[in-house]
Amino acid sequence: MTTLCDGYGNRVSTTSSDACGHYDVGVKLFLGANYGASEAFAAAVAADPEFALGHAGLARSLMMAGRMPEAKTALARAQELAPSANTREQHHISAFANLLEGKPDMARTAIKAHVMDHPRDAMAAQMCTNIFGLIGFSGKVGREAELLAYTEMLLPHYDGDWWMMSMHALSLCETGQIAASEALMEKSMALNSGNANGAHFRAHAHYEAGDITAGRKYLHDWMQGYDKRAVLHGHMNWHCALWALHDGDIDAMWNAVDAGVGPAGSEGLPINVLTDTAAILHRAQIAGVTVAPARWQELSDYAARYFPQTGQSFADMHAALSHAMAGNGDRLAHIADTAKGFAGDLVRPVAKAWGAIAREDWADALDHLSRVMATTERLGGSRAQRDLIELAYVNVLLKLGLVEEARRTLLLRRPVLSTAPPVAGLH
Repeated sequence: MTTLCDGYGNRVSTTSSDACGHYDVGVKLFLGANYGASEAFAAAVAADPEFALGHAGLARSLMMAGRMPEAKTALARAQELAPSANTREQHHISAFANLLEGKPDMARTAIKAHVMDHPRDAMAAQMCTNIFGLIGFSGKVGREAELLAYTEMLLPHYDGDWWMMSMHALSLCETGQIAASEALMEKSMALNSGNANGAHFRAHAHYEAGDITAGRKYLHDWMQGYDKRAVLHGHMNWHCALWALHDGDIDAMWNAVDAGVGPAGSEGLPINVLTDTAAILHRAQIAGVTVAPARWQELSDYAARYFPQTGQSFADMHAALSHAMAGNGDRLAHIADTAKGFAGDLVRPVAKAWGAIAREDWADALDHLSRVMATTERLGGSRAQRDLIELAYVNVLLKLGLVEEARRTLLLRRPVLSTAPPVAGLH
């Protein structure tokens, strides 16, 4: 009997070459954040219903599509079949089960141990890569350095691989190594120009370098062929909207928000819809743009629907902002009083700060924000996303008349934004 291996050379427990082929297509689409991974994994298990890892891949892709009940069903089938799979596949399935069952610490520990024995198990390794992975959402101080160490350790095992190059390029970008990030990303995109993760991370490199014009053009051109149903479509539009704001092109900003970022226009995951919309609305306000109250109310209702209880700190921080700006005090108080999760201790003062900002109590806002500024990385997200907190803090200083302190703070903490600050009154 022929032993089959996946595209990364890992032995797979299926005798169907069709199942293996469909699985490889699913892996490539999933790692590239392209639409169609669920369909490919579904074809894999249709070709071999006993293919445990195929069901796990299907569960992963369904989870990323926000189809949680179906994801849980697929995972349950993978777990039923796991005893007949090989040891690598069993550990892979077990680690993902921890993640889907809401045990991120256990999943992170399991994956970091797993890749020591199986470094080219890309679908397992992926769980700890990226700013939205298990390291990125660990809530730990130093998580950017930890992510860099993780991808740096894996990189030699993926010689010439477009996916791992793009993952390491982001790690370099988020630790300030912009030139090295751009060089590696260039190699990655030359190998797979349709890699949405790569295009996304290249946008981050442009942002960190302050290349507004180049960034806008690059992402606008790349997005022309990207399926609106794909997981990063809405978030890429957020980048487009952000650059339009920084460029003073307010009409283009609203077009991007309405076409692909906000609740009415995006088909993305709820966490991306919430966090991206809240961030662009408040950053627009900080830049002096009027935001209609109805936009905040719509987002507050969306947050209450999809995140009624606290526990996902990055989402909770942005939900609190939407409730504060919409004037929904009860919803805001719930987060300020009960926030838990990987950075719940930081979400609580941030939520109170949003409330103070909404009522223009700048001194109270400064008091609460000052409690979190030393460790904002724990809240999660990229540097570009955490600039929401940076700019809110600078804006509060400005409102208190501390103009020079506001300028110095931006220059010290986010110098890339200091030459043309997107803060009304600080130009």
